[in-house]
Amino acid sequence: MPIYEYHCGGCGREFEKYVPTAATAVACPHCESPRVKRRLSVVGVKTAASPMSAGSSMGGGGCCGCR
Repeated sequence: MPIYEYHCGGCGREFEKYVPTAATAVACPHCESPRVKRRLSVVGVKTAASPMSAGSSMGGGGCCGCR
């Protein structure tokens, strides 16, 4: 189920919305403004056999792994 994050250009609030198709019109649920932008969403996936999980020195908190 595609749930996207949006930023409203009308009131400045951020919200999430289920969007079944790309043709679905999205408006802000707070002020009903159609001036919304979809935000970049990052998905984290944890796997048991990930090579990065065993003794990895890269910590979280950075978008590119730099500190």
